[in-house]
Amino acid sequence: MSVGEGARRWDHGMRTTITNYQCSFCNSNNLLTMHMFCMQNVGKNIPLSKQVRYFASTKAEMETAWGRQEVSKLLASSFFLLSIGNNDLLQSTPKSHADVVALYTTLVSNYSAAITDLYGMGARKFGIINAGPVGCFPRVRLLSATGACHDGLNRLALGLAATFKSGLATALTPNRLPGLKYSLADSFASSWAIFDNPQESGFQNGDSACCGSGRLGAEGDCNRNATLCSDRDAYAFWDYVHPSQRAAELGAQALFDDGPTQITAPISFKQLAYEK
Repeated sequence: MSVGEGARRWDHGMRTTITNYQCSFCNSNNLLTMHMFCMQNVGKNIPLSKQVRYFASTKAEMETAWGRQEVSKLLASSFFLLSIGNNDLLQSTPKSHADVVALYTTLVSNYSAAITDLYGMGARKFGIINAGPVGCFPRVRLLSATGACHDGLNRLALGLAATFKSGLATALTPNRLPGLKYSLADSFASSWAIFDNPQESGFQNGDSACCGSGRLGAEGDCNRNATLCSDRDAYAFWDYVHPSQRAAELGAQALFDDGPTQITAPISFKQLAYEK
């Protein structure tokens, strides 16, 4: 995951392997491989609805290069990964229970609409990652004099996960969208284990940023003037909101685990990706 300005230099030490939508080297040969539309390396968030429109444009380019039938087969067998809720919760300030209900309702509606639009373009398999414990991000911990997690924000994340589970089950029914398959990942549970006991997961630090400045490394951006930790693998966070490379790897492995520690339902992402 790229972070902030100049992300090709200030990332986890690895170059991006998934093509960005707005890139200078995109061509018809790499349009048929992995593609991402979140655009985190431009230093801003792009609304999901606009990302879906970008995908529609990409699909049109693919059809021009490879033909509609070939692209339809590709999309039907492709695995669409959506990470939902983190930015929405970080940017929201509900003041009452009614505000929380309105927020949840809006988010479920928006994400259901996006999935439905992608389905209309040929997507059939979705891996959906719920919001994690955003109240434990270093940037949020700054709100506490002791650097503790923000319980209110974490409760919002848990409530959103429960609302998504029931809301998507209602909106994405087989009768309404035949052939659609999806699996929900409990990102909160898998990440909480790291924040609750970082040493058990092999981290020395679970509350501060490896790249940043000030208290908890969270008072400044990760850029060329930032302070870097000596061992990024010892930190759960790369900057004040993004996981380190090792934490991201552990999270990705958890998504594909289909054993007793499975955090996805009803099936693992691995099973979903390989389903015909």
